[in-house]
Amino acid sequence: MLTAGFAFVTLALQRTGVPTPGQEPVTAFVDVGVIPMTSDGALDHQTVIVRGARIAQVGPASQVRAPAGAVTIDGRGKYLIPGFAEMHGHFPNPNAGPEVTENVLFLYVANGVTTVRGMQGQIPHLELKARVARGELLGPRLWVPGPALTGNSAPTPEVGRRQVEEQRAAGFDHLKIHEGLSRETYDTIVATAKRLGMRFAGHVPDAVGVYHALESGQASIEHLDNYVETVGGPDSASDASIARVVAATCTAGAWTVPTLALWETFMGTDDLESLAARPEVRYVPQAWRANWMQQLTQMRQNAQPEARRLATLAMRRRILKALQTSGCPIAFGTDSPQLYSVPGFSIHREMRSMSAAGLSAQQILNSGTRQVARYFGAEQEFGSVAVGQRADLLHLNGNPLGDLANTAKRAGVMVNGRWLPEPDIQARLERIAAAYR
Repeated sequence: MLTAGFAFVTLALQRTGVPTPGQEPVTAFVDVGVIPMTSDGALDHQTVIVRGARIAQVGPASQVRAPAGAVTIDGRGKYLIPGFAEMHGHFPNPNAGPEVTENVLFLYVANGVTTVRGMQGQIPHLELKARVARGELLGPRLWVPGPALTGNSAPTPEVGRRQVEEQRAAGFDHLKIHEGLSRETYDTIVATAKRLGMRFAGHVPDAVGVYHALESGQASIEHLDNYVETVGGPDSASDASIARVVAATCTAGAWTVPTLALWETFMGTDDLESLAARPEVRYVPQAWRANWMQQLTQMRQNAQPEARRLATLAMRRRILKALQTSGCPIAFGTDSPQLYSVPGFSIHREMRSMSAAGLSAQQILNSGTRQVARYFGAEQEFGSVAVGQRADLLHLNGNPLGDLANTAKRAGVMVNGRWLPEPDIQARLERIAAAYR
């Protein structure tokens, strides 16, 4: 009787696609359009088989069949793309509590963001990274930097050297360069980072300048920091000055993480009420919303005249377009969570801003997928829909190459092989919103 009962349970598990003990779960996206990112465009009528946490097979639906017992997902009329990366994200302060932290991780995943490069970290974030990697928490794969290196935290070269050594010993993934560093301290940080094999990325301190940062091997420059000033500002910039800094960026192989949408919030003309009314704002704590309103109110009170701000934004878009045209590497980032830049949801606003700067849908999608894998030297690991890749996937109800707004029209998300159908995503989002109401 025990044997018969076990056989019945095993058969039932196979029918529902639930793996038996010791068996890897198998998921099949059947007859789906695939945007592979290994080449431009989409492949129609494909079937993608996922075993465990890896893509096992990709091919025409007429040739690739879902294995017996697989969880099958109807892909007809839908599209599958690699999960996105947020290349300038932030993790909640450890004092915020586990619920807030877990909610932020989910907001990323809910929008198909399956990799986050943090840009300011603390020791507890290393354990957060490890817990996600072990599968104890649902979240994107995390890259954790140490505390920011600033003029205050590293006032002298000796302090800067010691901080780099301490961050390397602690196990942080990279260094965050911030404002206020003297050139001598910056150079010491750079020399120490190179000696220890650590990447350094972030802002361009005024005393350092863009050209010296590029010559020093800074891995990425965030926010197009100091670029507008370097080309002469919105009033004096010339084609020649833009071409010169673009050529230097390409030669250095430095990556640009533009965060255009956030700067449009900083310097744009949207009134505070409309920003606060953005639908995604309901997914962050009330205290964050109040703080954002206070910060932006103060910024607007001290802002330059509107015409000057808009000219600066136009110059940022012009520089980004020139970088893209010249083939300089660009990676996708939004600086979330930050003033009305809500984790995960912010990627859709950034895509619109990059499109307004003249980048194509293919280029924008590439900057958040395949290009990021290139940055990390992990093109065989993630960033495309291909055999052997980590199963980080976004299932969409429309083709994002035809309309980038389709990136928000989810049918579901797969993160590290775990499938989250859209109804489950919406239910969790509603619980988060209710907790912060």
